[in-house]
Amino acid sequence: MRGIVLVLVPLGLLTSLPSSSAEGPMPPLAKVVPTRLEQHGDVRVDNYHWLKDRENPDVLRYLEAENAYTAGVMAKTKPLQETLFHEFKDRIKQTDVTVPYRKDDYYYYSRTEEGRDYPIYCRKKALDAPEQVMLDVNRIAEGHKYCSARPSEVSPAQDLLAYAVDTVGRRFYTLQFKNLSTGELLGDTIRDVTGNVTWANDNRTVLYTRQDPVTLRSYQVYRHVLGADPAKDELVFEEQDETFGTFVYKTKSKKYLMIVSSQTLSTEVRYLDADRPGEKPKVFEPRRRNHEYGVDHYGDSFYIRTNLEAKNFRLMKTPVDKTGVAHWTEVLPHRDDVLLEGFEIFRDHLVVSERKNGLLQLRVRPWSGGAEHYVDFGEPAYVAYPGANFQFDTTVLRFGYSSMTTPSSVYDYDMVKREKKLLKRDEVLGGFDPANYRTERIYVTARDGKRVPVSLVYRLPFAKDGARPLLLYGYGSYGASMDPGFDPFRISLLDRGFVYAIAHVRGGEDLGRAWYEDGKLLHKKNTFTDFIDCAEHLVAAKYGDPKRVFAWGGSAGGLLVGAVVTMRPELWAGAIAEVPFVDVVTTMLDDSIPLTTGEFDEWGDPHDKAYYEYMLSYSPDDRSRPGAYPSLLGTTGLIDSQVQYWEPAKWVAKLRAVKTDDRKVLLQTEMSAGHGGLSGRDDRYRERAFRFAFLLDVAGIRG
Repeated sequence: MRGIVLVLVPLGLLTSLPSSSAEGPMPPLAKVVPTRLEQHGDVRVDNYHWLKDRENPDVLRYLEAENAYTAGVMAKTKPLQETLFHEFKDRIKQTDVTVPYRKDDYYYYSRTEEGRDYPIYCRKKALDAPEQVMLDVNRIAEGHKYCSARPSEVSPAQDLLAYAVDTVGRRFYTLQFKNLSTGELLGDTIRDVTGNVTWANDNRTVLYTRQDPVTLRSYQVYRHVLGADPAKDELVFEEQDETFGTFVYKTKSKKYLMIVSSQTLSTEVRYLDADRPGEKPKVFEPRRRNHEYGVDHYGDSFYIRTNLEAKNFRLMKTPVDKTGVAHWTEVLPHRDDVLLEGFEIFRDHLVVSERKNGLLQLRVRPWSGGAEHYVDFGEPAYVAYPGANFQFDTTVLRFGYSSMTTPSSVYDYDMVKREKKLLKRDEVLGGFDPANYRTERIYVTARDGKRVPVSLVYRLPFAKDGARPLLLYGYGSYGASMDPGFDPFRISLLDRGFVYAIAHVRGGEDLGRAWYEDGKLLHKKNTFTDFIDCAEHLVAAKYGDPKRVFAWGGSAGGLLVGAVVTMRPELWAGAIAEVPFVDVVTTMLDDSIPLTTGEFDEWGDPHDKAYYEYMLSYSPDDRSRPGAYPSLLGTTGLIDSQVQYWEPAKWVAKLRAVKTDDRKVLLQTEMSAGHGGLSGRDDRYRERAFRFAFLLDVAGIRG
């Protein structure tokens, strides 16, 4: 690690192994091995730095001991966990099929079957034609504890499938090719890649991306021709800047292959004629600091979503032979109160995804210059987004929709007649009736005067009497907005009296780009204080019981949970921090850890003293002090590629050493899973049942 001085002493295993007493299981105590970390003349002592070695048998034994302790503490909730598990299975339709979408000459869809954990990807020539199974993930998953497999791309001639498989969870995929006419696998097998792949128009050439084996940064684009030795694949592009990652895609028109280099504040796109994939890619517009852009193609023009002189982005176009910014002309101007999130091009219409007042809107604009309009959704809080729209020559927009009370739905929308047709709404079994629930959208005034949106849902009848347990969820990083969509699992909490709320805190883009920028770098603590202010307001407004307020977040949202727990421990009865990023300073000082260098513009570079001191002021692992803390469940995966397992492991060990109360601090490590958790459907149900049981138990709800 750059700039850090380490002084290590020999390792031991545990101060003590888990045991039981009259009060229940006793927690394992991690061995204290002081490690001196020095930066900018400041010395930190990390007693649990030794946990940073997944190959060390002592570390593995310690994690297993933590798992045993967690299982022991949660043993009393096993009947509740089983009840929840069966509620999920009985509520969620086990044999189901997605709405087919049209691409070229086929209709594509996936389906699930009772008793099988993974989807089956299929297609048909016509809706009433025989089914062709392209990829049965259940077969691929046989013999593996974990499996992530997806059909990445069908070839232009529609006879070959490129698909990627990861059976470890570290997001290193093996790329394979299947002949859809014969069902045979081709001999081309490309290992240790990202899974990102796109076809050229010759039906023989693909571009794919490869990641750095240590940092996991996607940084190389290769060209493979079917039948050739993958070891001899040509390197098309390598991203030298360690703060950038790269990926490839094909324009909707199928005329261009695009190579994108991007980081937090900058984008650079290269492009190739899809008919001539052997040529050298051209730079679309050179990268510059604070310029982000994305490109699609239609007719004789490229269309560009750009933040050039437009904080909330605007839409531009340029001739295909003049891609430089000097030739760009404006299609849709910038607006201070509306974030342009994306666009979809049709022959006669442009559809724009916008975010206003935190909610997504779909704006339909005829190319003819006729009157534009917005699709009406009619609920106070919802999520709507364009679906699979691969055809140019259509007046029908496919979009998805849900709200906190409306299950996930798929619509076709006639952009000329302005008529919606519901194709499917997920069937929620077990007597679910949306009329029994209500969703609200309120605004909370934060301590600095900003108005923070909050989306809520609860079961009726409901009285604001401050008697119900309250679960507040948040994320607040990377400009990611947390939309108020439907979750069939959540019903089990609502039916047991919980109020569920999402705090749309700064750090997301819910209220535009400025909302994101006001929750990052040296403004990061706004994310945490917004969340605290939302919790306090909801309690004051009697949406929740002040003694039963819970926080939940994952990854960067796990940092949010860790920060608010250490800033205001008395506010929370309990918290769940999934795969939490809680050792901010140490991680961001180590450029060998995945994601570090690419995120300096999100969190700051602690090699700069100002950022070091600011990060230190909120990093949960560094801010844990003696005192009382809420009940806590931290989760992680041993092979997590995004947030390393030792962050929550160290944090839990430290909290347990400094806390002065008898509330439980638990760590659950999936020993064969990564950042996304378990992969099988039943495994995911059990995972969620376990976490819900933790909340319900702390809330005093046993039935």
